[in-house]
Amino acid sequence: MLIWQDLHHSELSVSDLYALLALRNEVFVVEQNCPYQDIDGDDLTGENRHILGWQGGKLVAYARILKSDSEFDPVVIGRVIIDKSVRGEKLGYQLMEQAMASCRQYWPEKTLYLGAQAHLQSFYARFGFTPVTEVYDEDGIPHIGMANH
Repeated sequence: MLIWQDLHHSELSVSDLYALLALRNEVFVVEQNCPYQDIDGDDLTGENRHILGWQGGKLVAYARILKSDSEFDPVVIGRVIIDKSVRGEKLGYQLMEQAMASCRQYWPEKTLYLGAQAHLQSFYARFGFTPVTEVYDEDGIPHIGMANH
């Protein structure tokens, strides 16, 4: 059973921030062997939100929601992660349900966008996302832009 939090960036504790950055680094940099600048300046700005799933005091699920100041830009769901120790337990579905619920609560009229790793296209399609770009390379990993209108 996970304990979910949907936090505005100003509500993150130092230990929350440390845990989410550590998980992102563990999965996206180390596990995927992909050196890139994860800390990009977007974590603590504007209306941006963080979805955290805790199990036994450990952060095992995470997603970041970015809301641009532009009324025309979509809301972006990104950094969607399930810790290796709990993969296969269908927690990705719960995580995306939490992220989608947050977007509906705070920005119900906005289009949603995500840059999905291409092999996860069918997973995101279950949440109403459809491809809006060709497959492209991002840090050596094939991605595809997907939107939910």
